[in-house]
Amino acid sequence: MTANGIIFDVDGTLWDSTDTVAEAWTDAIQHHTQLDMEINAEILKNVFGKTMREIANTLFPTLSDKEKMTILDICYEYENQLLKTKPGKLYDKVYETLKTLSKEHPLFIVSNCQCGYIELLLETTGITPFIQDTLCFGQTNTSKGQTILTLMKRNHLEKAVYVGDTQGDCDACKEAGIPFIYADYGFGEVKEAPVRIHAFSELLTLSPNFFR
Repeated sequence: MTANGIIFDVDGTLWDSTDTVAEAWTDAIQHHTQLDMEINAEILKNVFGKTMREIANTLFPTLSDKEKMTILDICYEYENQLLKTKPGKLYDKVYETLKTLSKEHPLFIVSNCQCGYIELLLETTGITPFIQDTLCFGQTNTSKGQTILTLMKRNHLEKAVYVGDTQGDCDACKEAGIPFIYADYGFGEVKEAPVRIHAFSELLTLSPNFFR
């Protein structure tokens, strides 16, 4: 049984795709609704990390539940298409750090994103060789804590740590019963984080015992 998996969040932890997503979502809303809305990076930073349902409720409060999810699905379609030509940008030293970590630890990704998003991250950044498995809300339709547990079970992980940038990530780790590493360079704020990093490469400076 593997006992030292490291699981990563995506937005605000591995990369920043806000400019591309803002462009795609604004285009989708303008072409498929009567809403007078323009999505910007600041709006997205406040919803990244939330589940798809939570994002729909936040952005489209006046619409019916069916309408909310329909337009959000269209936004994701536009997003996935645009990310192929305008991908997000990895944070500094992410590629190199993942390459080094992967030599000693199995690495994974769990996100509250839609299906296809993690795949685009992997394809456009070249980090596929370092990641053993991924899972997202679009596949499980469960809380992030439960999605983490599902990934751990199917990969026979006895233990794991999670690296993320929001309070929601911290709460998910409490639900899953695993340690949390707060990436404080990301989008969210976690006031009480026992372990934090100011740059992704700082993962290499943590005690090896932390990952065991």
